[in-house]
Amino acid sequence: MNIEILHSLESFKTVYNQVVQESGNSDIWIIALATAVTLAIHSFIVLAIAGVFHNLDKKMKDRHIYGGNFVAYFVAVMLIVLSHLLQIMTWTYICLAFEVLPDSAKTFFFAGEMYTTVGYGNYHLSNKWEILPIFIAFTGLFAVSTSGAALYSMMGALVDRGNNGNKP
Repeated sequence: MNIEILHSLESFKTVYNQVVQESGNSDIWIIALATAVTLAIHSFIVLAIAGVFHNLDKKMKDRHIYGGNFVAYFVAVMLIVLSHLLQIMTWTYICLAFEVLPDSAKTFFFAGEMYTTVGYGNYHLSNKWEILPIFIAFTGLFAVSTSGAALYSMMGALVDRGNNGNKP
């Protein structure tokens, strides 16, 4: 890499100002705040679900109840899926509030596709909202990662239970 190229790069402030000016979006901080808040809420929900699962699993293990932990895991998976749908609905309502797209159904599909980073649809956003998919996708990626970590932890408890608590 040519070191001269690094010196010619614009500063963060310059790039930020160009993005805001180009998009004409002074609401970018509201969207950034929504991203942080929805991620925090999702993380709290997933942490609570995992905590309840681990407590139930421990109680069932102490009482020698077998099979109930698989039901608890299934319920935890369903609750986590619902928490993702809740986030997609939250983004739908945020987009509706800012009139990003013309109707509710199209807005829901847009939010879902951006959240899951599928990006299948052909949505024409105004310049003001071109940055919005980045924020929604960022939220979805981190929320799925958080959920995956929690589900991995819960699955580990099931596998450990299957080995009668003996670590290999």
